Amino acid sequence: MTPIPVIAVFDVGKTNKKLFLFDENYNIVFERSARFNETVDEDGFPCENLESLRFSVYESLNEVSKLKEFELKAVNFSAYGASFVYLDKDGQPVAPLYNYLKPYPEDLEKQFYHNYGGEARLAFETASPALGNLNSGLQLYRIKYQQPELFKRIKYALHLPQYLSFLVSGKKYSDLTSIGCHTALWDFENHSYHHWVTREGIINKLAPIHPADAVVPANIANANYKVGIGLHDSSAALIPYLVSFKEPFILLSTGTWAISLNPFNQLPLTAAELKKDCLNYIEYHGKPVKASRLFSGHHYEQGVKRIAEQFNQDVVKYRNVPFEMERVRKTESPEVRKTEENDQEGDDIDAYYSLVAGIVKKQKTAINYVLKGTPVKRIFVDGGFSKNAVFMHLLAEAFPKLEVFAASMAQATALGTALAIHHHWNSKPIPHDLIELKYYV
Repeated sequence: MTPIPVIAVFDVGKTNKKLFLFDENYNIVFERSARFNETVDEDGFPCENLESLRFSVYESLNEVSKLKEFELKAVNFSAYGASFVYLDKDGQPVAPLYNYLKPYPEDLEKQFYHNYGGEARLAFETASPALGNLNSGLQLYRIKYQQPELFKRIKYALHLPQYLSFLVSGKKYSDLTSIGCHTALWDFENHSYHHWVTREGIINKLAPIHPADAVVPANIANANYKVGIGLHDSSAALIPYLVSFKEPFILLSTGTWAISLNPFNQLPLTAAELKKDCLNYIEYHGKPVKASRLFSGHHYEQGVKRIAEQFNQDVVKYRNVPFEMERVRKTESPEVRKTEENDQEGDDIDAYYSLVAGIVKKQKTAINYVLKGTPVKRIFVDGGFSKNAVFMHLLAEAFPKLEVFAASMAQATALGTALAIHHHWNSKPIPHDLIELKYYV
């Protein structure tokens, strides 16, 4: 039997770490999932267990290389953003992978923005709302002033996807999809690092920028492979849509956060948009992607729990609530709005509809931030809300002039990570049926 040519993709989230093998038709032919116990940094704050992650990468690749039914052609990586791994001159980590949820020192944040023109100006120039440690560039700034000896020891700061690639290839690179992810490092107007990065000496700690669709050679278990340099996960999830659709679209990627991504909006962010949690990503070819974020998934989960407790129901009941237009009209009535204000819904399904309607109303506002001024005719929704009939029908009703689709595919982030280096490992053309669509009116 002839071995099947495959690419291995590591998709590293904060909770789940996954490995997939895709064949040349982008079918998943093998997968593994792992979860690691967190460790803590020097302040006792939870953080990623780098040693467990490193061991898992090597162990998984060793396992895959022994599978006789597959011929491993390439490896690539995607991971969550806002996270640096700090390496010394020998390529060894010299600090924890600090958690981006860790509170940022207020005095240092005030000093930073005071020195570089103020919060609003810097946010505008770097397309990065002020988010503390979520602005990964500020993590290096903190180390410089609070841990100067550690700062001296750092030879390279690699974003997490590029660190994972380094583990396999031995090559240290930076990548624009990670740099452009609300890091406060990148000057979007000048297409270069912001001047503060040079002035503070941070630029000396950053590896050379390499194209996100490039590969480097590596040898694993006495065989040669092509290794991608890794991508930021949100940018990777956009790739299947970019290769499948040429007409302008917005992707609403839903999970705990609902992120509206418009790769066809090149307009600069306004101060008002930045205050509303809009930002820019950079897609894998280096173009800006205007985005807005909403904590929709979290609000939905909390709302469903509240309804289940109030009406003494199991939350499982609300996983597949069917769409009924009568319910929509009922929730829109003045009487229902009045009872909502008093939190006295008489029916749990009415309460559920009111919850989703409220989320869709906010989602419409968030989408409009990235929609305006662009020729977009379609909205694709993937993730959890794409499977929610009530959400999808209400969203379609909120945008009557646009085509609204629920999109589904197996593992969008991992698939995009594989597609990014398609022409380096895959002898076949990209399939036309990567994404399954369901139209809502």
